[in-house]
Amino acid sequence: MIRKLPDINHLRIGFVSTRFAGTDGVTLETKKWATVLEHMGHTCFYFAGLTDLPEDISYIVPEAFFHHPEIEALNKNLFYQDTRPIEVTLKIYQLKQHFKSHLYTFVAKYGIDLLIVENALSIPVNVPLGMAITELIAETGHPTIAHHHDMYWERKRFMVNCVWDYLKMAFPPSLPFIKHVVINSIAGSQLAYRTGLSSRLIPNVMDYDHPPAPPDEYASHVRGDFKIGKDEKLILQPTRIVQRKGIEHAIELVSRLEIPARLVISHAAGDEGLEYEKRIRDYADRLNVSTLFISDCIKDRRGMTSDCRRVYTLADIYPNADLVTYPSEMEGFGNAFLEAIYYKRPIVVNTYSIYEVDIKPKGFEAIEFDGFITEKCIDYARRVLEDGAAVQEMTEKNYHIARRHYSYRILERHFHSLITELFGD
Repeated sequence: MIRKLPDINHLRIGFVSTRFAGTDGVTLETKKWATVLEHMGHTCFYFAGLTDLPEDISYIVPEAFFHHPEIEALNKNLFYQDTRPIEVTLKIYQLKQHFKSHLYTFVAKYGIDLLIVENALSIPVNVPLGMAITELIAETGHPTIAHHHDMYWERKRFMVNCVWDYLKMAFPPSLPFIKHVVINSIAGSQLAYRTGLSSRLIPNVMDYDHPPAPPDEYASHVRGDFKIGKDEKLILQPTRIVQRKGIEHAIELVSRLEIPARLVISHAAGDEGLEYEKRIRDYADRLNVSTLFISDCIKDRRGMTSDCRRVYTLADIYPNADLVTYPSEMEGFGNAFLEAIYYKRPIVVNTYSIYEVDIKPKGFEAIEFDGFITEKCIDYARRVLEDGAAVQEMTEKNYHIARRHYSYRILERHFHSLITELFGD
């Protein structure tokens, strides 16, 4: 099939995923990619099960969302068991055809030149969707960038399953029309080792060429609305409440600092169940740590809750934080780390593997611990909280390093190269 070559300076790009909504890492990074691509002259459209993007550029198929009841029911039959009933196989194929039909319509409706698949060919939270995307690419030869944030072999919950045949087919697929992108070097090595596929490393980014504006009058209400006293420190945990985030370390840190402080947890639980949140609440009570769970007041845009409380963005919260905690045991990259650097906040980091291999060697300065909170970590955090000049020196240095390595300019250079590889010069 001979494909008419598009104008590579004005591509129509179709992002595909399970969800483009809220403040999860995949959604946030997708919006950054779209911002850079649109700045380059391209036009972006979106296929997902849930989206908060404008209706005229969105194509919504509800079953594509991994929390759709039909997909959640299917997933209960796919993982933690090693045989697959025939009716489950038939259901997978029925959904795959449903998705594939809509994907063909999406491509035709918006005249898509380039597909960018965000994690839907990486982690099997919606197996039929991944199969449908793979078959569409195999049948049409559509130029595709597969952007991998998390791989299934990085998650214990996917390792016992009855869909190894589909995982080998589509998570990720081996097709000549796909350029694979990973967000850290370890993922690239594992992808090559497990599948033989080559990949390009494009780390997560922030717009470091344009520093954030100073907090405005609206953001000045943060501490008052959350009843944080003038003498209390606001210690921010800017992550979802899932086990691998290691939030118990942040609670222990606040307890051992022995200063007036409140731990503010910005995001909710849910994607991986609620048991860990119960454990965190109980642990905070046992250590007598004042902990605020404020996910109902943190969204991607300002507004009001149903009971007339202010809704803030993370951009409002970060400048009010005295310290950011990032005690994750495992991360694909580390969006919260980049955000803390962007808003010039000191950060406590559990030295997870990607931080050690890809981020720390750049020269960043952080309050570190390795697996458990040490007295050295506590002493360093106390000194930082007491010394404004040290905070300024640390955060300015970190911002300068991040601007050189993780800015939008770096991302744009990668896009020029990828588009040339896919379409020619």
